[in-house]
Amino acid sequence: MSGKSIRILIVDDHAVVRRGLKALLGTEPDMEIVGEAENGREAIDQAEQLEPDVVLMDLVMPEVSGVEATRRIVLRNKNTRVLVLTSFGGDDKLFPALKAGAQGYLLKDATPEELVRAIRGVVHEQSTLTPSVARRLLREMSKDPAAMTRLESLTARETEVLQLIARGMSNGSIADRLCISEATARTHVSSILGKLNVASRTQAALYALKHGLTSLDDLDDLDEFPT
Repeated sequence: MSGKSIRILIVDDHAVVRRGLKALLGTEPDMEIVGEAENGREAIDQAEQLEPDVVLMDLVMPEVSGVEATRRIVLRNKNTRVLVLTSFGGDDKLFPALKAGAQGYLLKDATPEELVRAIRGVVHEQSTLTPSVARRLLREMSKDPAAMTRLESLTARETEVLQLIARGMSNGSIADRLCISEATARTHVSSILGKLNVASRTQAALYALKHGLTSLDDLDDLDEFPT
């Protein structure tokens, strides 16, 4: 993304919210609003047509829900990241959204700085887990008896890559750290996601947290993203 604007699609059924987000993000020199959608169906169509880097996704919308729209967008657009921005913080919204492939989850009371940082983070393939969200997701994962078996299916190299994913590192940074090509790092990440049966790097990072490959203290340090 170096030297290029981050292309953003805003999805919210309230025009005033869309207008406010456009005004806020329009002041960032590395961000460009390429479209708006007022329901999930429009979001799916516009994501396919516009190929944005990031979709800011509300969850409660008419026609098609934000969770279902996220699932379809992630499935159809491999280079598009979905960042949930919603008023609803309950587990009944959080878990389905992340399982559908959302790369991050923010409430609408987040500060402008937190939103901008999260957008840059998902673009740079970094896990956007805050400790509070991580704890809730870890509780949910503890109900899955197959989680440990999936983790044990990873090779030694994949386990090493998983640790770096959990620390918020991009494919390029992982490649530099391990002295491998970025293409090889990407292959490892894809294999890890497949073996763990998860849709995103964020969910993969939870496995590392749950089984002691990294800690919540590490997540506290992930408050700056490359630009």
